[in-house]
Amino acid sequence: MSNKFQQVNDFSMGRLTSLLVLLHNTELAEGIEKEINERGYSYTVGKVGAMELSKVVAAIETSAKTNKIINAQSYREVHALYHAILEAIQGVSRGTLQLGDILRTVGLTFSIVRGKIEFSGSSDEWISVCVYGTIGAPKKGFEHDTLGFGFNHI
Repeated sequence: MSNKFQQVNDFSMGRLTSLLVLLHNTELAEGIEKEINERGYSYTVGKVGAMELSKVVAAIETSAKTNKIINAQSYREVHALYHAILEAIQGVSRGTLQLGDILRTVGLTFSIVRGKIEFSGSSDEWISVCVYGTIGAPKKGFEHDTLGFGFNHI
């Protein structure tokens, strides 16, 4: 692993989720994925582009179910993921959960990480979602970078 990430084991689950999406498809992602695996976390990375919020949410949720990050039959798990997704999208869209209605489109890479975190002597499961990409008018060259993060207990 690169010296740049010598203390990667000190990174929180949220930081690992964010770095995973930001470093996706780079040589540095390997170190992040290794740390995630060593902690016993489950994760996935995917992409979505849409003008409709429902399509973004559906793509992230489908990826989590397909890659067995959550149990699709468990309301509690689907609900926790849903809230983490919405929190991340609020960051992307600066608090407004609208895309196509106001002529905005997104092209996003997302990461989902699930695992146990120790708090005050007890261990609870959490799920985090980070999205990074572009948002803007549906015309090439009229978009800018955006980043959003969501974190929820299961």
